[in-house]
Amino acid sequence: MSTAPTSQILALAEMVNYQDAAVVSRQITKAESGNVTLFAFDKDQGLSEHTAPFDALVHILEGETHVTISGKPFDLKTGDAIIMPANEPHAIKATQKFKMLLTMIRA
Repeated sequence: MSTAPTSQILALAEMVNYQDAAVVSRQITKAESGNVTLFAFDKDQGLSEHTAPFDALVHILEGETHVTISGKPFDLKTGDAIIMPANEPHAIKATQKFKMLLTMIRA
């Protein structure tokens, strides 16, 4: 199942917009094997600590964020990426407005 146009160039950062005091998401594609989702975080917004049963790759499209994985802090900026390992607690906090692409592979 595809939720975004296929076989064309996607301007990812332009496909999701910021909203005041909110986290906005847009699913790009979803399949049994995994999914790809865009997020736009307003400053000081975030995702509280949680775990996921699969590895996830976070790629920062614009802005900056603070990520914590199993208690270890990471500061990421435009162009950076990090893998959040399966079953390890992680959280995300926007230090400024930022957009990210989340790729989760269920394998």
